[in-house]
Amino acid sequence: MVAPTLARQLIDVLRQAGVEHVYGVVGDSLNPVVDAIRRTDGIEWVHVRNEEAGAFAAAAEAQVTGRLAVCAGSCGPGNTHLLQGLYDAHRSGAPVLAIASHIDSGQIGTGFFQETHPERLFVDCSHFCEMVTQPAQMPRLVRVAMRHALGRGGVAVLVAPGDVLRERAVHPTGDGAPAVTAGAVVPPDDQVRALAERLDAARTVTLFCGAGTRGAHAEVMRLADRLKSPIGHSLRGKEWIQYDNPYDVGMSGLLGYGACYQATHEADLLLLLGTDFPYDGFLPGSRTVQVDHDASRLGRRTPLELGVHGDVAATLRAVLPLVAEKTDRSFLDRMLQRHAQSLEQVVDAYTHDIEHHLPIHPEYAARVLDEVADDDAVFTVDTGMCNVWAARYVMPNGRRRVIGSFVHGSMANALPHAIGAQLAHPGRQVIAMSGDGGLGMLMGELLTVALHRLPVKIITFNNSSLGMVKLEMLVDGLPDYGTDHAPVDYAAIAQAAGIYALRVEQPNDVRAGLQDVLAHPGPALLDLVTDPNALSMPPRVTGEQVKGFALATTRIVLDGGVGRMLQLARTNLRNIPRPAGASRPRG
Repeated sequence: MVAPTLARQLIDVLRQAGVEHVYGVVGDSLNPVVDAIRRTDGIEWVHVRNEEAGAFAAAAEAQVTGRLAVCAGSCGPGNTHLLQGLYDAHRSGAPVLAIASHIDSGQIGTGFFQETHPERLFVDCSHFCEMVTQPAQMPRLVRVAMRHALGRGGVAVLVAPGDVLRERAVHPTGDGAPAVTAGAVVPPDDQVRALAERLDAARTVTLFCGAGTRGAHAEVMRLADRLKSPIGHSLRGKEWIQYDNPYDVGMSGLLGYGACYQATHEADLLLLLGTDFPYDGFLPGSRTVQVDHDASRLGRRTPLELGVHGDVAATLRAVLPLVAEKTDRSFLDRMLQRHAQSLEQVVDAYTHDIEHHLPIHPEYAARVLDEVADDDAVFTVDTGMCNVWAARYVMPNGRRRVIGSFVHGSMANALPHAIGAQLAHPGRQVIAMSGDGGLGMLMGELLTVALHRLPVKIITFNNSSLGMVKLEMLVDGLPDYGTDHAPVDYAAIAQAAGIYALRVEQPNDVRAGLQDVLAHPGPALLDLVTDPNALSMPPRVTGEQVKGFALATTRIVLDGGVGRMLQLARTNLRNIPRPAGASRPRG
């Protein structure tokens, strides 16, 4: 029996690991891999228009499934196109294997056509980056690469020259998926006791939660109840902690809202749970304890009184029996009231006379989208103002997912992320919240959606502006320049690509337009013409920022609406005990 080629052996190993899709663009040194996929049942080559989009798609697939996802790029430009999406995947902790094919090995080092050095190129955006130079390295090396991606959470890159991929295997392929299942990090007993002592000693405690609270919702609620603590969250923590949360005081950071900033600064102790929150200017800088499964993150952003190395759920289960229940909830109640008040003060910005406001308030459109989307929808969100609208209006419920380039901050991620999420879950509603700037940057992926007939719903917030960049300029005291561009009819472009599309310019048509597009059985796009002056400021604005804003312009929206979170805040106020005869808040 003739031995398989290394390319076929590589694909056989991927199938054993459960890989069903490989995203990329065919050609050159990658052709042996693509041909091996053609010959193999159960795995599909997903043609995209740009390898960057393929890497984004793989990142989203990995994040919504928790399994290994794969993308590929051919030698030279095919490799370099992968970089942006791989940086996003790696910084998001998505287990992605990138196959980077190389020029024929006999030409390496000669300055040959399309020569780069992929074994160097991807080092900064991967846990593993090695080159196959001979058949004897396979299939071991691909399994090592997969274990790095799955075990450490991030990107692994396997580089292979085209001529090596065509060679015959010298080792049997073997069988079996990579045995990588993450175990819980249980904190040392002395750290658990020290944490309990600090929680007991503090009169007031605020919990600030990040993505590391995934799977720990019940434990966080129990601790908040025990300590009478308000709970704030980062953007990445929102989907795991905000739902079914009577202690919610909003979000901190540049996109934040509510009373989270005040709660974190006015508490006697701030407990950071599973967050590597990078904006240290929004942290108090003292009186802080941190819990994280990655010990390298402890104290990275702010000075600590104590660092606890452990998974959030395991740590809280260990510390809860040691913590005394607090009886004074005045701090919690005050923060809940402040949170509700802050939302009440801004909600009129998008509800008053909304049916007559032109262009459409993006806040209003995002609120309606949240109401009509499925309870288990996957939202993919472009970096920029769409991040703001998703953070403030898309309400988590424990079943929805929100995927974005929240750490790397790349533009144009929403549409390719949606491609990967939809292929991973064909029967699930996937909604790309695309800014017109992001959609324009990787607009060719509309053709990918049309080609594969993916039922992705693309909601374009079309304000003919780079809104977040405009905001950055205004805050710095600079007049916005280079941020606005000529209007584009993205519905017409989508229709030309074979995608069902509508364009909505009147606010009275927003709900019907969203319902129409979401109900369409195939790919669909809604082009919403929104107000470019609807900008958003963080919950804390410095004097220098105000001064800069005043120098640049006087016509902006300092804060947007907050959708159903206002209702949530009003509901949480009802949990505050009141003397007999005292009135309840409205709503």
